Amino acid sequence: MKEQYEQIAIQYHSEVLEKETEEILWGIVIDADKNLFQVDNIPFYGPELSCEDIIYATYNEQEKRYKLEHIETPSGNSTIQVMVLKEKYNREDLYNEILYAQTEIELVDDYYFVINVPVKTDYKNVYAILAALEEEQVISFAEPNLSPKHSADIRK
Repeated sequence: MKEQYEQIAIQYHSEVLEKETEEILWGIVIDADKNLFQVDNIPFYGPELSCEDIIYATYNEQEKRYKLEHIETPSGNSTIQVMVLKEKYNREDLYNEILYAQTEIELVDDYYFVINVPVKTDYKNVYAILAALEEEQVISFAEPNLSPKHSADIRK
């Protein structure tokens, strides 16, 4: 059976953008009757939300789209936000180093991207890469949605 996708609007105050904002995510329909969707992309600026979370969203007739109401079941994945600080830095090497640690990346532009850290990935390895790059002042990163599993990984 072919997966059905819907656009889901989320509204929140963004610490990154320092304003109220709206972001549109893609959700795979899990149960249309119960309004349940699985988030299918990495939130760029959003609230405590990660790829593969199961969410409850209601349809807004006026706007002709769904609106996030709450997270039904967290995926255990983590979302990391990264700002690239160095003007002249090989972006491909940077991305490949992070991807090699078993993550996924979505680019916003040359200076900002987000990382999805799947629940099965040992975050200690990802954190070591990010911390080293931050110490070299190549990047700055934030952990707006660090899962309990990944939080425990860096304390091992």
